[in-house]
Amino acid sequence: MKQEMIHFIKEHDLIQKDSTVLVGVSGGPDSMALLHLLVSLREKWKLHLVALTVDHQLRGEQSAEDVKYVHNMGRKWRVEVVSTNINVKQYQEQHNVSKQVASRKLRYNFYKEQMNKYKADYLALGHHGDDQVETMLMSFTRSASPDAFLGIPVKRSFATGHIVRPLLAVTKRDIEGYCKKVGIEPRLDPSNINEKDRRVFFRKNIVPLLRSINPNIHRTTQQLSKTLYEDYLFIQREAKEMLKKVFSFDEKEKRASFRIREYKVYAKSLQRRAFHLVLNYLYSNNIPKDVSYIHEEDFFSLIDQTKGTKILHFPNNLYIERSYEVVSFYFKQEKEDNKLLQTITIPSEQVILHDFTITAEVTSKREEEDDHTYYCAIDGIKEPLMIRTRQAGDRIRWKGLKGRKKVSQLFIDEKVPKSKRDEWPILVDGEGTILWVIGLKKGLPKKEGKKGPWIKLQVKKQGDFLNA
Repeated sequence: MKQEMIHFIKEHDLIQKDSTVLVGVSGGPDSMALLHLLVSLREKWKLHLVALTVDHQLRGEQSAEDVKYVHNMGRKWRVEVVSTNINVKQYQEQHNVSKQVASRKLRYNFYKEQMNKYKADYLALGHHGDDQVETMLMSFTRSASPDAFLGIPVKRSFATGHIVRPLLAVTKRDIEGYCKKVGIEPRLDPSNINEKDRRVFFRKNIVPLLRSINPNIHRTTQQLSKTLYEDYLFIQREAKEMLKKVFSFDEKEKRASFRIREYKVYAKSLQRRAFHLVLNYLYSNNIPKDVSYIHEEDFFSLIDQTKGTKILHFPNNLYIERSYEVVSFYFKQEKEDNKLLQTITIPSEQVILHDFTITAEVTSKREEEDDHTYYCAIDGIKEPLMIRTRQAGDRIRWKGLKGRKKVSQLFIDEKVPKSKRDEWPILVDGEGTILWVIGLKKGLPKKEGKKGPWIKLQVKKQGDFLNA
C-alpha cells in the first residue's frame, strides 16, 4: 500500500519534498494510516508534519477519548498535535443546517486557521477510494448536474496551499490491512455502521455489489473522476470566454442579459455551462438547493420555444425574462421601491431614477428636437411638471394619432422588457397629462402653445436603462 500511495502522490504532484504538511486526524483507521505513512516518509522527504484533530462534541466522552488517543500517538511518533472543540449543535441552530454541514463548516474553519498559522503547504486528508465510489454513486441518485459527478478532488487550493488526498488510490480494506500490519489500533466511530445514514447504506450494500463485478471499481471511479474534472476545466474556460462575448452585466443592479441569436451560436453544452455560470454570479456562488434540472429545462424552453415575452420565476426572487430577442436575469424588487414622483424645478439639472439627469430651462427659441429633448409652450401646460412611473390606465396622445393609446400597449409595441415597465420615467404636467414617455414617445399637452416662451427639457443618460 505504501508504494501505491507514493506512486499516486508523484503521479498527481500532491506533496513536494521539504514541505509543511498538516494532517486531519480523527483517530480512525483512514487518518491514522495516512499519518503513519507520512511519518515513514518524513525524514526522506524532509517533511514538517502537524496533526490536527477535532472534537465535534457529538459523542460525549467517546469523542474526547478519540482526541486523547491522537495526542498519545502524536507523542509516540514525534508529531505535533493541535486539537480543538467545536459546538456543532449550536451552529446547527444558528444557521439552520444539517449536522453534517455544520460539522464540515466548523472543521474546515479550524483547518484554515491552522494552515494560516503554520503557513502550511498542504492539508492531507484521509479520504480513500471507497469514499470516492460512494460519493459519485450518491450523486447519481440525487442530481442531474454533470458537476455532481466530479467526485472528491485529489487536490484543490485551500488557504495557504492545497488540500491533498493521497489515499484515493487505495481501498478501505487496504487501509485496514495496513493498520494491522504496522500495529495501529485505531478508534472506531459507531455512527459509521448505522445504515440509516445514506452514505453508510451505500457503503454496506451498493459498493460491495459493484466490487463483486469489478474488484478495481475504486480505480475505475477515480479515473472517471479525473477525466470528468479535466473536461470540466476545459468547458468551464470556454464558457467564461463565451460569457465575455455574449453577456452584458450590470454589477450595481445585479443583472445580466444576452441576445438569443448570439447565445445560440454556441454548442448546447456551452450554453448550459454559461447558464450555470450566470446563476453562480447572481446567487454569489450560493445557488439555492431547490434550483434543479427542471429550472434548466424551463430556461431552454424559454429561449428555444417561447415567442414574444415570458418570465420565469426562480428561487430567491430571481426572474429570467424573455422580451422578444433579449433575455434578462434580474432580482425582483417590491413595486413600492420603484414608485417615483419628482417635481421638475425650472431652471435646474436633476438626477432622476437609474442615474440619468434631466435639465429644465426656459428659452425663447424652439430648436429642432432629438430623441432626448422635449419642448412645450409654457401657456400650453399646467405646472408643475413632474416625473413619475406608470399608473393603471395611463394613456398618451400624440400628433397624428386618433384618440389616445394605453402606455402599457406602447411598452409592448416598443418591446420594452417587463422588468423595466414599472420603473420607466414618464413626464406629466400638473393635471396629469402625459407629455413624454421618456425615450419612447412624445405626447401632446391639452392645449398646444405655438408662440412660446418654451420649456426645454433634455435627458442625459448615464446607463442603458432607457434602451428598451
